[in-house]
Formats: sequence, C-alpha cells, structure tokens
Amino acid sequence: MITREPTLRLILLSTLILILSLGVDGRVTRDNSTTSVYENATLALVWYQTSAECRALYYQAFNTARLALDVDLRTRAYPKKRAIVCDIDATILDDSPHSAMLLKQNKLFPYRYDEWIEAAMEQPLPGALEFARYASSHGVELFYISNRTTRMLNATLRNLQSAGFPQADESHVLLMASDASKESRRKTVVENHEIVLLLGDNLNDLSNAFEGGTISDRAARVDSARAQFGSRYIVLPNPVYGAWESAVYQYKSGLTEEQKDTMRKSILKSFE
Repeated sequence: MITREPTLRLILLSTLILILSLGVDGRVTRDNSTTSVYENATLALVWYQTSAECRALYYQAFNTARLALDVDLRTRAYPKKRAIVCDIDATILDDSPHSAMLLKQNKLFPYRYDEWIEAAMEQPLPGALEFARYASSHGVELFYISNRTTRMLNATLRNLQSAGFPQADESHVLLMASDASKESRRKTVVENHEIVLLLGDNLNDLSNAFEGGTISDRAARVDSARAQFGSRYIVLPNPVYGAWESAVYQYKSGLTEEQKDTMRKSILKSFE
C-alpha cells in the first residue's frame, strides 16, 4: 500500500517555503544582506581594472597630451613659465583597489580611505609616468592638484615620489584645505605660470565652468568647449565615481541605495 502522508507533507512544506518567499504584494523577494551597497559599480570596476580598452584610453590620452604639448612648445612663447595641472587619483595614480575593497566589504566611501592613502601604494596608470617625465624634461612645471585633504600631504608625496613622478614636492602638490573647488588653487598656479594643459578624470579638474549643473547642463558645457578637448583639456576614463554621478542623483544627499538605483535606471534611454 502506498501512503500519501510523506507526499502530503512534502507538498505542504513546499507551499510554506513559497509563501515565505513572497512579499506582501505577492512578488518574490530576495535576501539582500550579502549584496554590497556598492554592487552597482561592479562591472565598472571590472572594466577599469581588467579591460585592454581602458589601458588604451589612458595611452591615448597621454599620447594626445604629449602631442598637444609639442605643438605648444613649438609654436608659442609666454612671458611666464609653462605649467601643466593634473589631478592624481584615477588620472595618474590608480585608486581603484580602494573602490574594490568597498565593494567586497559592503561599505561606502570614505570607509578606510585614510588608511588607503597612508599606505601610499597607488600605482601609476598607463602612460602617466612617461608623460610627466617627458613634460618635466622639457622645462614644464607640473602641479598635482587633488581633493585629497591637506592632512594627507605627506602620504601623497610619498606615493608620488615612490612611483617616480617628477616635481613631487610641497610646492607642486596642492591639496584641498576646505574648498572642494580647485579654481583657487589653479589661480595660484596662474600667478606665476602659464597653464598649457589640464588633465583629470573629472570635468571639475579642468575648469570651474564645469562645476554643478544638471546632466544636460554639463553636456552643453562640454559641447561649447569642444575645441579645447585634446588641445588644452585631457580627460581620463572613470566609470566608477565622479561629478557625473552627483548629477545623476541631482546633488541630493541622504538618498537610500534603492532611491539611487531608481534614479539611475530612470534616466536611461531604452528601446521600448
């Protein structure tokens, strides 16, 4: 005789599991406790750290910067000494391991950021060191303007120097005291130098004209300055963070990860 009791128990147990897996509105839910709050950046980080295309873009940017500098050296003369202004993180040094740590440990910036900077272990990005040395060998002064805070100066100097970057001293490394805008620090350079190139992974690294604004505002400003990209402005790739992300979130603070996810998806152009 075949008993139905075990079968009935199995059906009831399966039904109970299904019910528990449903939300109050009947949709299947999932346990997000092991999903990193930084998960949205996973593919961007994988691309940044592993893709040959990313390396190619860095080489392309620094090759372009060298060509632009050569043209300037050959065709122009200035009463003041030439200078190049460049950002540090994601421009000449690779800070992506810190972002990867945030993802793996399910944390948000600035978790362990001070510790990361103090370790002074960021490596030169492709083409960066060669370009910096080339510019320095042609009598150009290099100014490293970063929004690392001034208390990080010693660690930043150690990192730049150990990586081999020229002119990495206190007079050429200008970090953030209080103002996140880099304009005042660029003006300090302009007092005694002619800035011929600006390099950065963020438009704000190049000019205060790009600061703030909606997504469409920022695009319009880039369009109006199109002639300067590749001749005066050199942009490096950074799909992980930047002012572009702040524009996506409309510069709002305190948003939940769910709200951010909704805002990211709402602006995508999609085939319907």
